[in-house]
This record gives sequence, C-alpha cells and structure tokens, in this order.
Amino acid sequence: MSLKASELAMVPFVSVDNMMRLVHHIGMEQFMADLAHEIEVDFARWELFDKTPRIGSHSDVGVIELMPTSDGTLYGFKYVNGHPKNMKEGLQTVTAFGVLSEVDTGYPILFSEMTVLTALRTAAMSAVATKHLANPDAKTMAMIGNGAQSEFQCIAQKAVNGVDTIRLFDIDPAATEKCMANLDDAGFTLIPCKTPEDAIEGAEIITTATADKDMQTILTDNMVGNGVHINAIGGDCPGKTELHRDIVARSTVFVEYPPQTRIEGEIQQMAPDHPVTELWQVITGTHAGRREEAEITLFDGVGFAIEDFSALRYVHHKIKDTPFYIDFDLIADPDDPRDLFGMVKRAG
Repeated sequence: MSLKASELAMVPFVSVDNMMRLVHHIGMEQFMADLAHEIEVDFARWELFDKTPRIGSHSDVGVIELMPTSDGTLYGFKYVNGHPKNMKEGLQTVTAFGVLSEVDTGYPILFSEMTVLTALRTAAMSAVATKHLANPDAKTMAMIGNGAQSEFQCIAQKAVNGVDTIRLFDIDPAATEKCMANLDDAGFTLIPCKTPEDAIEGAEIITTATADKDMQTILTDNMVGNGVHINAIGGDCPGKTELHRDIVARSTVFVEYPPQTRIEGEIQQMAPDHPVTELWQVITGTHAGRREEAEITLFDGVGFAIEDFSALRYVHHKIKDTPFYIDFDLIADPDDPRDLFGMVKRAG
C-alpha cells in the first residue's frame, strides 16, 4: 500500500536543471548582483552567526568538507569536495549540495544542488571584495586560470563593479579559448595572453583561480605593481597556494574567517600572527579597506559557510511561486509523532 506523503513531509528540492533555469529566469548578471547584495547583508550581521572552520576530510587527491553555520533563526550547511585530478578523468573538480533548515523545529526548508550555486556565490564573493578594496576606477581584470570558475568571476565583476576588459591566461590554451567563446556575447573586451606577465599588464584587478592542489607560484613579486587589487581564490586547502609569499608580505591582506584562512589560504605561508583584516569589518565600516591608491590589496578568499548560507537563503526566497523546484518527500510525518514504526508497518 502506498501512503500519500503529507505536506509536512515535503521539502523544496532544486536540481541542477532547475538551478540553471532559475539563473536564466533571473538573468546571470542580476543573479550575481543579487547574490553579492545578500552576502553583504549577511556579512554586516557577522557577529550573529555561528562560525567554525569547515570540517574537512583530506586525502592525497582531494578533500571532502562540510561547511555549517547559523544565524540563530536559520541553519545551513554545504557538502563540497575539491579534487583537482578529476578534470583529467572528465569529472568536475568541485561538486556540492546544501540544506537550509529552521532552527526552531530543525526541519529543512530547502535542499539544493550547490555545484552551480557555489560557482555563482564564489564569483559574487570576489566581486564584493573587489567593490570594497580595489581602486574605484578599476575596469580591467587579469583572469589567471581559465577553468570552470573563470567565466563566473568575469560576469560577477561586470555585474557588481563594471569591469569591461578581461585579460586571460591559462597554461592550457584550450581553456582560454573555451572561456573566450563562453564570454563572446557578454559585452567584454577579451584579450588572450600567452604568459601571466602579459595578462597582468595594465590590469587593475588580478584574479587567480587555478586548480592545482600543490603550492604553486602563479604570480611572483616582481610581476605585481602598486595599486592593484588581487583576488586569490584558488587556494582552498592546506598546501595549496598561488602567490609568492613576498606578494603576500607587500600586500594589505583581507580574509573571510582568519582561523580557516590561516590553514587554507595564501597566508598559510606566513607567520601565524601575520596581520589580516576581516572583510566584514570593512563592509560594516569598522575598519578601513584600501587606504591609498598605490596600496596593494589582497583578498585571500577560501570560501566560508556564511556565503553559502546567503546563497541558500536567496534561492529559497526566489523559488517561491515558480516552477524551478520540486517537492521532495524527505521528512517522515506519522499521524502520531511517537508511532514511526506504525507508519512503516501500514505502508507495506
């Protein structure tokens, strides 16, 4: 006998297909701008949130992590992996899903794919950092690493900060060709470059998003001139960096959550007490961001759970009264909360 699930058993589920349809429904640039706004809103409430470094299970080939947080009313977490070797096997280097729940009951109110959503919120986060840290007239960005994250980064910078020129470099020319083809109709001036030195020539913003799991030197100290803003977002686990430590030493460093960034970010190369400023302090105006035009600012971005919380909260709001989700029979709801066994028995 099949028993019809009650309304309380149902949780909205956003699949990859429906996430993509939602993005097209809203518009990619508007979606990015909205996400950036929601991240700023939540970072301005930073002190309300539970905060903990993500819980990682590391292996020689990658990492699987849980990223939880709560503002006291809602609780969210993301399951995410990072496996750089997957690309050579025809698999995504990052896959993810997330859950948003009510603290009052513990009941989930959203179950969503987050592979696409993580790509969107990662780019939105870089755009937020750039908004608060780059020189205000910066419109040219060097995009170092032209893989799965690159186009999202470019679109977010255009949507939030008006970036109109992208200088592209990847060690694999096919990746640059892919990125240029995908951005061909996005309204950018696109310049393919053969070396990272060429890519950063004339760029006021430099974004690095490479996938290698080792300590790399994508940028060396002599390549970076005064006044630039750097988004270093490829480092996201212990032992994985992109910048020479001398660049970090010359820069004013801004981070999401220091206990996590000191383990996983560019500053893992530095002393444990290397000075950093938390980005939420800049957003709320309690600490200065860029203080002078010639300063080098570095956003050492590794991703933090509050950003995922913002993204899940945004999606939960946006799917209401749309066809971009399905109800998922996820919660057992017996007539008598004490009679779970009876519900199972009667279903036979």
